[in-house]
Amino acid sequence: MYEYAIAWEWLSFALRWLHVVTAVAWIGSSFYFIALDLGLVKRPHLPPGAHGEEWQVHGGGFYHIQKYLVAPVQMPEHLTWFKYESYFTWLSGFLLLCVVYYGGADLFLIDRTVMDLAPWQAICLSLASLSVGWIFYDQLCKSPLGNNTWGLMILLYAALVAMGWGFTQVFTGRAAFLHLGAFTATIMSANVFFIIIPNQKIVVADLIAGRVPDARYGRIAKQRSLHNNYLTLPVIFFMLSNHYPLAFATQFSWVIAALVFLMGVTIRHWFNTTHARKGRPTWTWLATVLIFIAIIWLSTVPKVLTGERETAELSGMTSRDQQFAANVHFEAARAIVASRCSMCHAAEPVWEGITFPPKSVGLETAAQVAAHARDIYIQAGRSHAMPPGNLTGLTIDERKLLVAWYESSLAAR
Repeated sequence: MYEYAIAWEWLSFALRWLHVVTAVAWIGSSFYFIALDLGLVKRPHLPPGAHGEEWQVHGGGFYHIQKYLVAPVQMPEHLTWFKYESYFTWLSGFLLLCVVYYGGADLFLIDRTVMDLAPWQAICLSLASLSVGWIFYDQLCKSPLGNNTWGLMILLYAALVAMGWGFTQVFTGRAAFLHLGAFTATIMSANVFFIIIPNQKIVVADLIAGRVPDARYGRIAKQRSLHNNYLTLPVIFFMLSNHYPLAFATQFSWVIAALVFLMGVTIRHWFNTTHARKGRPTWTWLATVLIFIAIIWLSTVPKVLTGERETAELSGMTSRDQQFAANVHFEAARAIVASRCSMCHAAEPVWEGITFPPKSVGLETAAQVAAHARDIYIQAGRSHAMPPGNLTGLTIDERKLLVAWYESSLAAR
């Protein structure tokens, strides 16, 4: 059965790689077209219906690009649709969510000191939050409030902050940030799938049929694209945050999330204004630095202010964890972990330069060691990833014992 753990680890890696590749393609094309759209120039010689043009140079060649707000008089033979980057980014991210957070719900999704949930309950809440979030956002855009673009964005910001707080009341800190990123990314990808691409297809169909396309479809798609523009950078932050406990492992993590969305606005405002040739608002970088300093402070304020829970022995273990704790090798494995790992993986790490346990994983108690058996097996048994640089001198025999502990525990189940 230990082969299952290794296969699962490689599946997670493959999906993460796919997710990163597709995200690079989606974000790259998105940033390019935003910069292109803002940089368009209106000139007298443009063809009928053309809104603007741009000359660009890349790879030793020159590109002459023209944009039509509705559609050209005659439909070209070939159209390139930029949509699959978005679809596969969301699909690969959702599959990764299933493998890592649903498949390891007890470890990564559920914190019973936050909310005592069964895995199926936590998974259902996760799925419901992603779908309900899109429905709420979409209806908000289609309501009379949707006519006020900036007012709508303020309401969207308030909703995102509320969701950030809500996630921290249900899931682990890491899962809360991951879900806020997935919640936002779902809105972005659904904008492409349900609004932007269908509206463009309506315009193309009208043109082919000889009808005059309705310009409102373009305006609606433009508004959703604007939202995606300002949400992209926060999503990247949340997806990377699971590697940095200082971002998600305090009581003020939802406030940090709220500030991250503001940084996304200030950074994108500078690029949008610069690409539109309307100046270079350098104040946005000062604002971004000040916001980031506030985030750093929130992540390191005294525990008496944050109200952080102290790591303690859990009152009970799951049946799976009990299996690992009852194994004949457990005490020896726990002793190895205590001597080689717990100086970092503790509520108050003693290793110089480490303030929070890496990935918020504590390995001080029997319950914690049993709960993280699979990670110990992968990171320190089957591979030499931990300890980093083998700074604590974990021996080959000790690694073999960790492997024997995990694999014999699975065999006994």
